[in-house]
Amino acid sequence: MSAARIKKGDKVVILAGKDKGRTGAVLQVLPKDDKVLVEGINVHARHRKPDQANPQGGIERKPAPLHISNVAVADKDGKPTRVRFEDRDGKKVRVAVKSGEVL
Repeated sequence: MSAARIKKGDKVVILAGKDKGRTGAVLQVLPKDDKVLVEGINVHARHRKPDQANPQGGIERKPAPLHISNVAVADKDGKPTRVRFEDRDGKKVRVAVKSGEVL
């Protein structure tokens, strides 16, 4: 799947892994690595020692990248759908395969 089919801000469904079935918004697309960052999904914790920038220290949680093949764009009903490109009114648009809606 090419990175152009999934874009920043898309609502996606996780297809595989520990978060399978959950949904979230895409925060960032990493096309060179074929990965995406999804809000609230695949969250990893890093224990930080206190330092001058962060005197409190503590646990820092942030989402880790997922492979783009493990996510699919969510349709209007929240179920996963594939994406195709169509020419509508002279413009190239992304269309959900299941519903035919423009994304």
